[in-house]
Amino acid sequence: MTTHARSAKQNLLTVARNKLDEKTSLLRTRGTHLHAPPRGGWIAAIREALGMSVQDFADRLGVTRAAAAKLESNELRRTIQLDSLERAAQALNCDLVYALVPRGSLQDIVDTQRLRAFHAISGRTRHHMRLEAQDVMDVPSDRDAIRQAENLISDRMLWRKESNDAGKP
Repeated sequence: MTTHARSAKQNLLTVARNKLDEKTSLLRTRGTHLHAPPRGGWIAAIREALGMSVQDFADRLGVTRAAAAKLESNELRRTIQLDSLERAAQALNCDLVYALVPRGSLQDIVDTQRLRAFHAISGRTRHHMRLEAQDVMDVPSDRDAIRQAENLISDRMLWRKESNDAGKP
């Protein structure tokens, strides 16, 4: 792949990361209280808040009372399937919101990983230079290292185990 093509691809990935960051930023900053479900689970909490019995919930789902109770139990055990959760949400007149919320901006996550990979690679290079009694290059600042690493390490390579084994010569 040419340098120009690689740069264009990197730019597209950066744009995609920024768009996802925009979508998830509100959940990341304000949705922290949503991460833990209510004590009895979302289904039971909403059903009870609506004043709906398990039997009424079962009737709305078109299943037996035991199957409705099992659905609530599966949610508590975190073994519920998304399609079952969607059906439960519809029966409770709710929308199911399913999202993976990054712990930081996606660009920050990529930059951290790129820096890790760069230091692993440059550490191996410095080690070999020392073994050959060559002058060892200075360690660049994080900003310079990220800039250098963007040209050396593609986004796809960032997540490969062998490029991130820091400390291994």
